[in-house]
Amino acid sequence: MSASHLIYAMLTHRGRVRQGNEDTCAAAPEMGAYVVCDGMGGAAAGEIASNLAADTFLAYLSAESHGKARQTDKAQGRLNAAIQAANHAVYQQSRQSRQLAGMGTTLVALLHAPIKNGNGTASNGKRSVTNHTNSRSTDPPTLWLGHVGDSRCYRLRRGTLEQLTSDHSLVEEQLRAGQITAEQAAESPMRNLITRAIGSQATVEAEIQSHCPQPSDLYLLASDGLTHELDDGDIAEVLGAIPAERTVAGLTTACETLITAANRNGGNDNITVLLVAVTPDLADD
Repeated sequence: MSASHLIYAMLTHRGRVRQGNEDTCAAAPEMGAYVVCDGMGGAAAGEIASNLAADTFLAYLSAESHGKARQTDKAQGRLNAAIQAANHAVYQQSRQSRQLAGMGTTLVALLHAPIKNGNGTASNGKRSVTNHTNSRSTDPPTLWLGHVGDSRCYRLRRGTLEQLTSDHSLVEEQLRAGQITAEQAAESPMRNLITRAIGSQATVEAEIQSHCPQPSDLYLLASDGLTHELDDGDIAEVLGAIPAERTVAGLTTACETLITAANRNGGNDNITVLLVAVTPDLADD
């Protein structure tokens, strides 16, 4: 499955309360790379951090794909190195100015890295891409997910929505420890406190996962401006209404619907959504 078999749409909105937008969404479909960042910091520092992180992340992958910054051929290593490059850029920038001191950003990203067979065409490693059956457990992963902070990734597969990321936040740690309930977590005044961020330290530990995409999978990258206003049921309802025949127009409409719903529920933060759909046709173009 090559990057051409993924389609996407993205949208960001400042919400109803904030004066500016510190979120950033970006994509490089030719590299199979998609990223959402939610910045933090005084004045315009959050906006600078999120833009710099997203730009650096994609620039690293682009340079690596042209052999200019190659450190590893493995997708997991490439994704982690791109996140580290983003962290380094934001950290160094924050040290150049008092106004930018302490700035940082979350980051959640997908990297689709199809395995190449001997003749240079995409393959999933166990069968040709011309086979239209679903991925098997023995197939090697071709979709890599990395995140730092509390921006999330969800997957809708065969009508079931699953949150793939775990928030790097104080409230999530309290929830896992059994100190608070899910209901208390949703209302906690500390739910915006994250325990990891891009740019806050010289290095950062990114959480990286591997996945085997299946035809008709739908992936959602989102900032917490969406997930603080909508619960999983609300999100699943919107994504489930997207026509089975995925189109960019259909994904764009869903992005608009999600942001409208979040604003209707308060719009207390910037809201960013990025949808990536796996098309049913796995045949080479």
